Amino acid sequence: MPKPRNEGQAALFAGLGAYGIWGFLPLYFHLLGGFGVGTAEMIAHRTVWSVFWALGLVWLSRQGADVRRVLTEPRTLGLLALSTAAIFINWTIYVVAVNHQKVIEASLGYYINPLLNMAVGALFFRERMPLTGKIAIVLATIGVGVQTLALGHLPLISLGLGISFCAYGVIRKQVKADAQTGLFFECAYLSLPGLAYVLWLQSTGAGHFLGGWNIALLLLAAGPATVAPLALFSWSARRLSLTALGFLQFVAPTLQFFVGLALGEAFTPLRALSFAFIWAGVAVFAWGAWRASRRTVVAPAE
Repeated sequence: MPKPRNEGQAALFAGLGAYGIWGFLPLYFHLLGGFGVGTAEMIAHRTVWSVFWALGLVWLSRQGADVRRVLTEPRTLGLLALSTAAIFINWTIYVVAVNHQKVIEASLGYYINPLLNMAVGALFFRERMPLTGKIAIVLATIGVGVQTLALGHLPLISLGLGISFCAYGVIRKQVKADAQTGLFFECAYLSLPGLAYVLWLQSTGAGHFLGGWNIALLLLAAGPATVAPLALFSWSARRLSLTALGFLQFVAPTLQFFVGLALGEAFTPLRALSFAFIWAGVAVFAWGAWRASRRTVVAPAE
């Protein structure tokens, strides 16, 4: 039928759009860094402007009642405070990685994240891990070990990104609130300290927001750059099968990897070997997901 096919194509493009934005996000932070904007200022502006876009997303999705309900539930507010801490750590590590020419190492973190999710699901939520999953985790572990040899130390950025985002997912799994509502509260929690920091920077003359219309627009763009991909992802996730989503989640780290190469980051033969093991693990993981669910690309939206 033409309608489901068209909707499926739209969902696929929406998912690609979300992961595409996440994949090219290092270029945005790299551009801001070229104007002299530091890591803390980037994150502060991201929190300030994101809350307005997150509020708009709540309004568009008509989740006002959900926001009011969460405000009456201390446990949910507490869990969202924990998820806020996890995503703040993730954002900080990511921006630090970009500003220190570690985009390739950051991409490794997002490659291993789905495998970490699977391992945590098996260890703490009694989810069954298939043989392909075990093989994928072994290959990824070898890849991290080789990466350690290549760098001369543990790939802390990769592990920090993978673990913090995995923790974020585990916490959000316990939160009884829609994705849009949860994001709004997370942005709201961060917006006040973020705004205070931005105002302090401007008062001391160290801020960049009033340094010209071009840099002001770039800093304002931190809001849609954060919220827009989530909106695209949320819309597509309700319409795509889990298998399709499983393949799409590797688009962002792949783009980040090539962005890192384009920015001139070192890629030694030993690092190439480490990524060969990681990519082999990803391939096994994706093949197992495809075998486990031979559904059509489109699943009915709720």
